[in-house]
Amino acid sequence: MFQDTRLFLKEALRNPRMVSAVAPSSPALARAMAEGLGPQSGPVVEFGPGTGRLTEAILAAGVPPRNLTLFEMSEEFCRHLRQRFPGVTVVHGPAQSAPAHLGAVAERVISGLPLLSMPHELREDIVGAAFRVLAPRGIYVQFTYGPKSPLTPMQLTRLGLRMTPHRRVWGNLPPARVLHFSRT
Repeated sequence: MFQDTRLFLKEALRNPRMVSAVAPSSPALARAMAEGLGPQSGPVVEFGPGTGRLTEAILAAGVPPRNLTLFEMSEEFCRHLRQRFPGVTVVHGPAQSAPAHLGAVAERVISGLPLLSMPHELREDIVGAAFRVLAPRGIYVQFTYGPKSPLTPMQLTRLGLRMTPHRRVWGNLPPARVLHFSRT
């Protein structure tokens, strides 16, 4: 855990815009993001795993490592994730590249990306990529620190999505809201 925090801080100092958080996600937030997953879950994709706090909760929920694919931009985080989670597929690349690697097979896409710190167009590109790899009834799970959805009502309409607030996690720094996005 200390090693993860040290790596997180190192990457946050080196590239604060990419990390865009004051601390790694808490175990409580990680469990809330992985809620509903289990051994029978189909393929799961994670965007922006960082040091792997959400990854750890996904695997602890029972998702087999072979069913988990991670998309991470930081080469340093990728090395760490490959070492920490054998059997998990780690792709060094942006979330938007997911459709080039996978078909529409994922049951869930779990995102630790700081969407609110990104331009609106990039947010839409990322969520659009998630829905290109999600099966028809798949769910995109995103957390946010802000009071609003990271997608505007117009973006939700354009993408054919609805957003459902799932839960608030007070035991995180800062407190976070977990949101579920699904097709309308």
